[in-house]
Order: sequence, then C-alpha cells, then structure tokens
Amino acid sequence: MSDSKKIDATAGPLTYDDVRSVSPALEYYTRESLLGGLWKRPELSPRDRSIVTVASVIARNQNIEMPVHFALALDNGVRPAELSEIITHLAFYAGWGNAMAAVAVAKDVFHQRSIGIDQLPPAKDKLLPLNEEVEKQRANQVGNNFGAVSPGLVQNTTDFLFRDLWLRPALAPRDRSLVTVSALIANGQTAQITYHLGRAMDNGLTQAQASEVLTHIAFYAGWPCAFSALPVVKDVFERRIAH
Repeated sequence: MSDSKKIDATAGPLTYDDVRSVSPALEYYTRESLLGGLWKRPELSPRDRSIVTVASVIARNQNIEMPVHFALALDNGVRPAELSEIITHLAFYAGWGNAMAAVAVAKDVFHQRSIGIDQLPPAKDKLLPLNEEVEKQRANQVGNNFGAVSPGLVQNTTDFLFRDLWLRPALAPRDRSLVTVSALIANGQTAQITYHLGRAMDNGLTQAQASEVLTHIAFYAGWPCAFSALPVVKDVFERRIAH
C-alpha cells in the first residue's frame, strides 16, 4: 500500500502520512507490528479477527475505527446479516448508545455497498432450539443469587437475552460468543468473562483461538484490558482441563 492510501485495518480516514506527521513511531508500529504482524498470525482467521475487532471498536465506541473495520469485515467474509446482528447483540452487551453509534456508521457502509434491508435479519425470526436444561440451571442460579436484588434485571436477562437474543439464527452461537467475549475483554468486564468464555468454548471456540483473542485485543483495547482478563482466562482453561 502506498502512503497516499488509507490504512487498511487501523485508523479509518487517516493515511500513513497523517499518522507519521504526529507520531513516526506509531506509523511504524501500525505498518510493521499491527498490519504486518498481528493480522497475519494464523491462530485466527481473517474473518475471526474482523469479528473480534468490530466487537472491540463498538464496545469502546471508537467511531474513527468503525468505517474501515466494518468494510474490512465484509471483505473478510462477514455477511451483512452477521454484521447487522453483531450490532444488535452489542446493544445488550455494550449499551444501546454504542450500538446506535455503530448504526450511524454502518448505514453509510451498507449504502456504499448497496446492501439493502432484504439482506439483513428480520426483527423477529424463527429461533434456534433452546437447551432447556442448561437454561434452567442458569436461570435458577442467577435467580437464587440476585432475584431479591433486582428481579427486573433477572427476568429481563432470561426473557430478552437467553430466550431470545442468543437464539437468533443470524449469528452462529460460536460467533455470538466470540463477539461477547471480545466485548467483555475490551471493556474490562472481567467478572463476566468466566461464564461467557466457558459458553464460547462449549459453542466451539478452541482454547488456541480464545488465547489469540487476548493477543489481538491487546492492540485494539490496550494491554491493560488484555492482561486484566488473563487470570480469568487462565482459570477457565485450567478448570476445563481438570474436568
């Protein structure tokens, strides 16, 4: 890529010249360590890296990064319906405001690529089958622990998230888990990682892939977020090996 072109996977509308004019070192790390190194590591596919990055930039409301990463995700095999569903999912896991900020960017990307509403998931769709036993255990545990503290939150968690959102077919369970874990790490929500990382691995995310998510997110959410998640991820790995 020449210096006159946009940075493919990092700084949105900024060129290499723009970055170099402020920080020659950052421009160097962008080219060599990020684009020339991280994105070429084989532990995650380009599609997975795009999913992780999109989840991170939405979770952290990094608007300048959104246009280039939404476009890159589509180029890397994320379908328009999947990108749409990632935004919907993150309304619940990163907040409505962050999802709406992503909508403001995605609508322009969709328009530029002639992506119409016929390519997007419907508001209501036939849901995936629910594992009643697993969901009953989850609901009982949360209800017993927190039902007296916030019954509304506990009930909405069951009704809106685990009996609706998580069963929407536009995003495969494994990818939905990947989005959730990525957003939790990116936002430093370590208390929630244990459950959702376990669920992600039950949904098909491998230990090697989960490990690489930490490596990738360190660049997009910062090393402290990745390192804060390390002890929790280590504990999940060790518990699964023990069992």
